[in-house]
Amino acid sequence: MILLAGLGNPGGKYDATRHNIGFHVIDTLAANHHTEVSQKKFNSLYGEIRIGTEKVILIKPQTYMNRSGESVGAWMRYFDLPEENLLVIYDDMDFAPGEIKLRAKGSAGTHNGMKSIIQHLGNSDFPRLRMGIGKPLWQSAAQYVLSRFTPEEIPVIQKSVKEGAEAAETFVRDGIQIAMNRYNTKKEIKETKEKVQEPKQEPKQEPKQETEQETVNEG
Repeated sequence: MILLAGLGNPGGKYDATRHNIGFHVIDTLAANHHTEVSQKKFNSLYGEIRIGTEKVILIKPQTYMNRSGESVGAWMRYFDLPEENLLVIYDDMDFAPGEIKLRAKGSAGTHNGMKSIIQHLGNSDFPRLRMGIGKPLWQSAAQYVLSRFTPEEIPVIQKSVKEGAEAAETFVRDGIQIAMNRYNTKKEIKETKEKVQEPKQEPKQEPKQETEQETVNEG
């Protein structure tokens, strides 16, 4: 059994905020498998799907972000799951909108939801999927994560949510290392291809300056 936990805040007013992108990845996974995340247990909404032969629990903690660990910890203890069977999906300001990155383990950084989960699990040795939301230009971090994506960002975010759902499925089917190799390198490969395809520009040559000859007047 695998537990996929998308982080966010409950309630309609938070639905379209940057902080709730983890919820949207979970909803996309559920829709892809023709189900909903609507049942209630352990202070979360949850749904069940199968990916291959694996039973997968999709959860969206309803405790508010800062207490996400209460719900995730309860699910982990109930099924006595090892940390490697958990994937936490959450927003990350260290990556631009549209970027995603998987890690096998790591610190919480500045993310309060991750801090709560690490506190309740007692360690940070669990896989995570970080969804880029960009950095604030003038707002505080707290204001920024509760703001909405701009009209220009929305298509990019929709694409990354879809990709995040695909990455989560790859994690379930093939494990964290294969998922990391496949999705963490996508942007690097794209950038490399674009660089290779750029036409080479010949360096501009400065026009030769002719040396002026002094005219000697003999007289």
